[in-house]
Amino acid sequence: MWKQDGLRYRRHRLADFLASQPETHQVFWVCPSPSQASDTRVGTSGTIEQWAIKDLLPQKWFRFGRYVQLLHKQKLESFVRRIQPLSGQYHFYLWYTFPGFPVLSEMFHWDKVIYDCSDLWAAPISGRMSLAGKTRRQLILNAEKHIVNRADQIFCTSDFLHLQTDLKLPAEKRNRVLTFENGVDYDLFATNEHIPADFSDYAGKTVLGYIGGIKPKLDFSLIDAVARKKPDWQILLVGPDGTNGDPTFARLLERNNVKWVGGVSPKEVPQYMRLITIGMMPYKSSPYNDAVFPLKLFEFLAAGISVVGVHLPSTKKYEEASVYTCLDSGDPEQLIRVFEQMEHGNDNQTAVGRRKALARSKDWPTIFTQMMEAL
Repeated sequence: MWKQDGLRYRRHRLADFLASQPETHQVFWVCPSPSQASDTRVGTSGTIEQWAIKDLLPQKWFRFGRYVQLLHKQKLESFVRRIQPLSGQYHFYLWYTFPGFPVLSEMFHWDKVIYDCSDLWAAPISGRMSLAGKTRRQLILNAEKHIVNRADQIFCTSDFLHLQTDLKLPAEKRNRVLTFENGVDYDLFATNEHIPADFSDYAGKTVLGYIGGIKPKLDFSLIDAVARKKPDWQILLVGPDGTNGDPTFARLLERNNVKWVGGVSPKEVPQYMRLITIGMMPYKSSPYNDAVFPLKLFEFLAAGISVVGVHLPSTKKYEEASVYTCLDSGDPEQLIRVFEQMEHGNDNQTAVGRRKALARSKDWPTIFTQMMEAL
């Protein structure tokens, strides 16, 4: 649902962008939900009409029904009845932002079906595959194959996802796949914000920061090793806990120099950016992370902050001295050395200008306008 964990993902920004276009009559947000949604109007403007498709049961395990036609087709019929009277009056575009509800592409006459692929959905986010996970993986693969074959246009957020999508298509259909990486709300992050009062003691200290969902894709053991070896550095984590009780995250929080804030509103994020000396994106080595292009890369750079990533091959093309470094190893000693190098030239105004310039070229309206032109 729109406000599920308080984070703004690419799909939220895309929906808001589409809703803001003068030629758009209405945007519908069709989403899975463990329970019936109370909000029917969502989005920045409050004009997006949300349609929640309730899962079979509220427990997380039953989310597999989102990929099985038999378990969601009937529930989608109410949405189709909602838009059917408008048929013939408007053009209809179906945007998939995850591989759920594949049968919707066949339940109505769509002018175009678009798949905006932002993750390697069938890969486990933790990197570990259980027996139940293998079954779920196959269901997602089948659903995604259905959508990919039906889609008139496919956008991918990384070169890795582009390649994986090409492998699902015959050669003559691969020209429908384009890469548009994640962007940034540049003006939001480039604006200087006041530092939260509770963090005034961070002034003058080296602060390594991560802002985003706290999920199993992060290497908490690596962060813990850095915190242990550099007790004079502060580590700041900002974002909702999506670890499902991961004990390595719990142990990390026992460190005196580690502070977890929890989830904050998107408008508050730039304030916490002001606390950070160097942005960090310490991911595990996994197939899921091979495909990831983090939203936070250009957010850090828009704020003028240098960044260090780990196990994020899709971002390596943006490496530049005093701007961004991406490591292929989870060696804490190597990571500490890179942090020290970044800190040495951190306030260089030429480097700050390069960071901001790179982020400015990735502003969301620019990316979405290019996507619309491709359609």
